[in-house]
Amino acid sequence: MNDNSKVIAELTAFFAISRELASSPDLDGALKRILEIMDEKLGLHRSSILLLENDSDELRTEIAHGLSEEEIRKGRFKEGEGITGAVLKTGDPIVVPDISREPRFLNRTGSRSERASRGKLAFLAVPLTFQARKVGVLSADCTIEPGSGNLDEELRVLTTISSIIAQAVILRKQFVEERKKLEERALRLEHHLKDRYSIEGWIGRSRIMQQISESVHLVAKSRATVLIMGESGTGKEVVAKAIHFNSPRNRRPFVQINCAAIPESLLESELFGHEKGAFTGAHVSRPGKFEQAHEGTLFLDEVGEISPAVQVKLLRVLQERVVERVGGTKTIPVDVRIIAATNRNLEEAIRKNQFREDLYYRLNVVPIYLPPLRQRKEDIPLLVNHFLGRFNQENGRSMTISPEAISALIEHDWPGNVRELENTMERLVVMTQADSIDITDVRRTLALFPSTLPHRREVEEKPASRDSGKENGSSLKGESLLLPEAVSELERAKILDVLDRTGWIKTRAAALLGITPRQLGYRMMKYGIDPSPPYMKDVPPEKAPIPPNL
Repeated sequence: MNDNSKVIAELTAFFAISRELASSPDLDGALKRILEIMDEKLGLHRSSILLLENDSDELRTEIAHGLSEEEIRKGRFKEGEGITGAVLKTGDPIVVPDISREPRFLNRTGSRSERASRGKLAFLAVPLTFQARKVGVLSADCTIEPGSGNLDEELRVLTTISSIIAQAVILRKQFVEERKKLEERALRLEHHLKDRYSIEGWIGRSRIMQQISESVHLVAKSRATVLIMGESGTGKEVVAKAIHFNSPRNRRPFVQINCAAIPESLLESELFGHEKGAFTGAHVSRPGKFEQAHEGTLFLDEVGEISPAVQVKLLRVLQERVVERVGGTKTIPVDVRIIAATNRNLEEAIRKNQFREDLYYRLNVVPIYLPPLRQRKEDIPLLVNHFLGRFNQENGRSMTISPEAISALIEHDWPGNVRELENTMERLVVMTQADSIDITDVRRTLALFPSTLPHRREVEEKPASRDSGKENGSSLKGESLLLPEAVSELERAKILDVLDRTGWIKTRAAALLGITPRQLGYRMMKYGIDPSPPYMKDVPPEKAPIPPNL
C-alpha cells in the first residue's frame, strides 16, 4: 500500500469511527464496530479494549474483535503483568515487533498459538487515558510483511484511536455513576415519601379518622377515581399522596395541579399539553399533566374551580382515556389514576349550573369526606405533640407544652383546620422565649394572629331537639332566620329526626326521606351531622367497629 492510499485509508477509518460514536446510542455496540473498522481498514487485528475493574489494579478484557468468548474471559492482567500490565503501570505505549521473541508476551488468551503465514506477528498496546486519568489499555496485532519498515505509523494511528475511545469510556462511566446516584436518590426519596404519607403513621385516634384510614387502604389497591371533600386545611393533599404511595402505582409519577391557581386560559394547556405554535408563546411542543402522570396518579386539587369549557374536555379524557393537545389533532392514550379534591359543595354547584353533573359522577366514584378539625377535637393533642416535635427539631429547641395550653388549643374553633393549627404551633415554638408553652402563650398567639376565616360555630351549639319533628319545627319560632337559613335548619332537623327513628341506619333513613343514601350523606356533610350514632359517642375507639368510609 503506497503512502497516499494509506493516508486515505486512515482518514476513512477515522471518519467511520467518529460517525459510529456520534450516531450509536449503545456505546458497547459502537466500540465493537470501531474494532471491526480497525481490522477492515487499518490492518489491526485481534484488537481488545481492556478496562480497569472497578477501583482495582486489574485489567479485564471488556470488548474484543477476533477472539472467542472463552478467550475474552481469559484476558485478565494485573498492573505490571506482561506487556499489557506494563503499559497500564508506566502509561507508555509498547510495541513488540515479533511476539515469538518477546518473553514478556504471555499470550494469556491462547489466540496467537499459530504463526503468521507471511512475515512476523507484531503486538501493539497503548494506554487509554483522558485528562491524565487511566482507564485501561487498547491492544492489537499487526502482521509485518517482509521488507516493510517499522511500526511507528501503526502506533500513531492506534494512539489516536485510543484517545477517542478513552474519552467515550470516561463519559460512559460518568453517566453510569450519575445515573446510579439519581436512582439511589430517587429510591431514598420514594422511601421518605412512603414513610411520610404512610397510613400507618396517620395522626388521629378519632373513630372517623380510623374510618378514613381504612378507606385509604381499600381504595389504594384499586385504580378507581377518588373524590376527596372537605374544608381547606383538612389534609386533602396528604390523603391523595397516601393513596398513591400505598398503591401499585407508587413507583410511577404523582403529578398534582391546583386548578384554582391557574388562569382559565392556561389551564387547558397545563392539563392536556400543547403543540408548537398553538398560541402566542408556544415555541415548543409540551406534554400536559395527563401525559406526565402516565401510569401514575394525577391529583386535581380544587377541581370545583374548573371552568365549564375545560370541564367538557376533562370529561372526554375520563371517558375515553386519551388526550389531545391544544393545537393538535393526534390523540394520545394515557393510563392515569385520577384523584380529585374540592372544598366546594359540588351538588350545589350543579344546581347553579356551575359544574357538570356528568363530570361530577365521573369523579365521584369513591368519595372520601375529611371532617373539619372542630369535629374531631380528640385528635388535637396528638397533632399538637407531632407539630411540637417537628418544629423543635427544625429550630433546635426542646420545648414542652402544659396541659392547660393544650386545653386552650382544644377549645379553639380552628376555622383553618389542621393547617391553621400547624402554623400556630410553629409560631409558638418560634415566639415563645421560655422552654415551656403555657396557656398565656397560647392565648397571646391566638389573639395576635387571628384567623382571617370566619369562625364556623356549628349549629350543634344550639342543637335542635331529636325528640320529634314537631318539636324541632316549633323550636324555630321567634328565631331571626332568613328564609334560606330557616329552610336549612328545618331540613337538618328533619334528617336528625328520621335518623333517630331508623336507629341511624342510613339506607332506611334515605328511603323514608325520599332521597338516595349518597344524597343523604352529602346533606349530613353539608349540615355538619356527625355520621356516628349518638349511642357510639362514649365507645372507646379501640372497641368501635371500623366500617370503610365508602
